[in-house]
Amino acid sequence: MKIAGTISGILERKGSTVWSIAPAATVFDAIALMADKNIGALPVIEKNRLIGIVSERDYTRKVILKGKSSHEIRVEEIMTEDLVTADPSDSVVDCMRVMTEERVRHLPVIKGPKIVGVLSIGDLVKCLISAQAETIENLEHYLAGAILD
Repeated sequence: MKIAGTISGILERKGSTVWSIAPAATVFDAIALMADKNIGALPVIEKNRLIGIVSERDYTRKVILKGKSSHEIRVEEIMTEDLVTADPSDSVVDCMRVMTEERVRHLPVIKGPKIVGVLSIGDLVKCLISAQAETIENLEHYLAGAILD
């Protein structure tokens, strides 16, 4: 099975909406936005520039486990600043490799200076499942044709 395609294809199917948060926002506001939009991470944007990402993982490890208050802590205090990003032209396979090696669940997708999407591990799994289903269907059609011949 060959997994073809680029990240831009996934983003076209997923949609181009990027929810983000400011570094000075409270962690509570970030978690509330993630819950409302059913997402697991938010790019942190300041002056139209990506400066970090905050995730549910950051929240659990840097707020909950340390007994801090999400109403008092700001996003910039817990966000991940050492970012791993993708380009829309990157292949699905390359992004799967990067996410696995870097142990990240979300990849901001950058084109030039602009963030054009956020790719989750779930997006990649969905793509993989789709590729597998297509391969199985093609094999079934091939075998059915071979049997009839």
